[in-house]
This record gives sequence, structure tokens and C-alpha cells, in this order.
Amino acid sequence: MSKSESGARTYNQIQVPRRFTGKRRISIYWTWNYPWESNRDITEMDNRFSTITEVRRVLWPYYETNEFSAKMFLQGIAGTLELFHLSTLRFQALAGEVTGHQVAVYQRIDQAGQKLPIDDRILADTDTLMVFGLDHMVTEQEASRDEIEAIQRWLTREGTCLILGPHHDVGVSENLDERAMEYAHHGDELVPRQQRFGKYTRSLMKGLGVPVENRYGLRPAVVKGTTDQIAPLTTIRDLDTAGWLNGVETFNFHPHLPHYAITTDDTSGVKLLATQAIDLSRPHPFTEAGNREFNIFIWMPPNDTRAGDILLADSTIFTTLFGGVGSLENFWRNIAAAPMASRVQPPRGVPTLGDVTRGPAHVG
Repeated sequence: MSKSESGARTYNQIQVPRRFTGKRRISIYWTWNYPWESNRDITEMDNRFSTITEVRRVLWPYYETNEFSAKMFLQGIAGTLELFHLSTLRFQALAGEVTGHQVAVYQRIDQAGQKLPIDDRILADTDTLMVFGLDHMVTEQEASRDEIEAIQRWLTREGTCLILGPHHDVGVSENLDERAMEYAHHGDELVPRQQRFGKYTRSLMKGLGVPVENRYGLRPAVVKGTTDQIAPLTTIRDLDTAGWLNGVETFNFHPHLPHYAITTDDTSGVKLLATQAIDLSRPHPFTEAGNREFNIFIWMPPNDTRAGDILLADSTIFTTLFGGVGSLENFWRNIAAAPMASRVQPPRGVPTLGDVTRGPAHVG
């Protein structure tokens, strides 16, 4: 597991606001309720994370090291949540090198039960906000009206970028045969027959008018003759006028990625920049309906009322748990180095880049 060696790790502190320097200040927001997720009954079959013990058993002997032993690492569901935290360290380090700012990491409800909604404490010193939608729907996380309005105001600020990453939605059907087909398709023994993520991000997208919904958990196709070398993206370069995918040929091989379904016929403000070929050797209801690729990366450019960009990319694309780091780092660098100049001037009276931050937020 990649670890930062730039300094000592901190925990349970209040975030010190980052001053604007002309480079992006990036923040990650995990949408989960940590106690509710980690305290789930492990005898429940569906809609929970695996324990680290289950991870060790399925992936044996990969995690049979002192680092992940019971002496050094949490063995329950909490351990899996911490694994996600550790998996973004490489992205955080790269983003810090590019921007000169540490990436701030927040949780909706952290280990100590401290709740932090998205508000000006987070947004005031953030230029790029990454909302990682890994909350199970059964934990009832939902964006409040105040949060939606705070983000709407923030998006009128020049140079802002909102990245939404709702994860997969597996086993929606009540038909158990269909659930079995989905399970056999992705082939991950650690994913339950039903695992529905993203109520928080869905409510946020609805409130912000983002016409996208996360569906299914689809296994990407691989390069012929390999087992986990993901097939190249199908990119629509002509639409990528901002260069988000410059130097990017693949993301990473995560075996159950969401299809980002565009739910409007008016796609003038929604640009599908990349799709991913599906593993057709494993049947799935989505491919049986005639689909051969799924939507993996979407861009909503600024418009007359919104100065900021909105991107949709799965949260696992920013982790190192699933390989593909070379091309991924180009993508991460494009995100971190995106120019601060907006294509649209913010409406009069809207905060601009140099505005003073309003107050600190608690980091987990």
C-alpha cells in the first residue's frame, strides 16, 4: 500500500484554511456514515462492506502481512473503510505536488460520529471538490437543501470543479436469477448479490440538475490474452475541449464499475467523453439488452449560470487498489492542473478566487 512520507500523519483535527495561490485546492468528501457502515451486522448478506477478514480470506495470500495483521490493522468492516482511505494516498501525493496544497479529506460522519455536511467550512478554501459516493443506500444519507444551495453558490465562483463519483448499484432487480447473473458477471466474491450505493450523490445530482444516474456494476473488457489489463477507453476527443483526457488511454480494472446513464434527451450541456467496453464473455442484463459499452466519464461544462465544471467519474478511479496507475496518473494530473480561469464570468456579486475563507472544517 502506498504511503506518504512527506510528513507525520494527523487525525481528529480542524482543517487550517488553505490560502489561494492560483493553483487548485482539492478536497475529498466521503459520503458515508462511518459508524453506521462499520457497525453493520456481518451476518447480513447484502448492502454492506466486507470485513478485512473476508478480504484476507478471498484474496489470500495478498494481505497476509504484518501490516494487515490483527496487531496492526482493523479486522472488521472499519478496516475496509480505512483501506479506501489508504488507497487515495498516491493521488493525494500527486495532487499535492502539482498544486502545492495538501488535499483535504472529509467524511460526512466520521469515526467519532462527528457530522460534517458540505457547507462553507469545506467550500471556502476548495476549488475542486470530489464527492466519493460510497454510502450504502440503507444508511439513508441524503443531501439537505442547505447543502445543495451551498454547492450551487460555490459553483458560481470562477474556477470551481465538482467531481461526482457515485459507485455501483448492483442487484436492483427483485428477480434472484437476474441478481445471480450480475454476480457471475462481475465475479467479485466480496460484492454481495445486492449492493446499492449512492443515495447521497443521487440526491445531490437531483438537486443540482445533473441528469445522470449510476446503474449496475459492469466488468470492463480486458486486452486479449490478459486477465486484468483493462481495454482502452473509447474517447470522444472532439468534445474534450478542456483536455481532461489528454494522455489518458485507460482507467483501472475495477470489476464492477457503474454505468452513468444520461437521463435527459437534451444533451447540449452534458458531454459524454468516454465509454468502456464490457466483458461480453460474462452475460449481464445490460449487455443482453444490446449494450456493448457503458458510460464512464461525463463532463458538464460551465454555462451562463454556472462558472464551475461538473465531472462524473467513479471514485475508484482515484485509488490504487485496482492497478492501471500509469495512465491514471495522467488523468489525476489533468484534474489537479486544470486552469483556474473560468470559461464563463461569474454573475455580479458572486465570490471570486481571492475571497477570504469563512472558517475551518473538521478533517477525519
